[in-house]
Amino acid sequence: MSDRFRTFSERKVRDAESAVLTPLVTIEDCAGDGWIGIGNRWTRGLYDGPFYVAAESGADGARAPLVSLVFVQSRDGNTGAANPGDLGGGPADQHLIYEGLSRVAADGVMAGAKTVDGDEVFFSVWHPQLVSLRQELGLPRHPAQIVVTGSGCVDLDRSLVFNVPAVPVFILANRDGCARLEAAAARRPHIELVPVPGTDLRPGLEYLRRARGIRRISAIGGRTTASALIDEGLVQDLTLTTSARAGGDPHTPFYVGKTSPALTRIVRKRGTDPAYPMEVTQSLIANP
Repeated sequence: MSDRFRTFSERKVRDAESAVLTPLVTIEDCAGDGWIGIGNRWTRGLYDGPFYVAAESGADGARAPLVSLVFVQSRDGNTGAANPGDLGGGPADQHLIYEGLSRVAADGVMAGAKTVDGDEVFFSVWHPQLVSLRQELGLPRHPAQIVVTGSGCVDLDRSLVFNVPAVPVFILANRDGCARLEAAAARRPHIELVPVPGTDLRPGLEYLRRARGIRRISAIGGRTTASALIDEGLVQDLTLTTSARAGGDPHTPFYVGKTSPALTRIVRKRGTDPAYPMEVTQSLIANP
């Protein structure tokens, strides 16, 4: 483990352990067949029950990974912000849901190029209770890092996400993007370039499932990547935290495609932190 990653990890663990997390209260839970409830005593106490992930079923599950979207939005529906904390989700959203239950069972965390554009960016779970739950699920300490960049406009030298040799990284890019990144990726054996035709992500995801054993993905943004996944019928469900605070970059909903997805809500919960009022929903996304 590099000193850079060790320092980053220790800080993330300290932040997670020291955060004051208030429990959520279940308002609606109508999950039935097709959903798997995960959790341990600690998470179930805070989340007021299990966190649901889609169960594999049929041929689609055998071809491509199951993909779950995760977003926090302000009261007025904005998901873009220089500091995601400004959207008002609060500690429970960050440490229990976003950096916790939504990815604890994932083989990989997927993000777009803008989301990984930063020095200290790496996607995992950090609270010891969630690390323990991930271990109980038989998964590696950290999920694989999956980056969608299209044209290859990412800096492999800068971002931490590309520089943790023990954790595999898969970069989905078009032919020109792969060519642009080839030299830098060749110096990092843990990085694999996965060519995709144009903006079509399905062949790349099917490859990850078939050849690299990526069965479940937590997709955390940005909006362009999320919309492409929805439009290609690759997303099973959405976990959406809506705060009571207005803000964020104007006109930045999580979906920016042509036809808004049909959502069927299975879970609705309310936060109890008076400083960060929020609602969390888990919804099935109807694929075209």
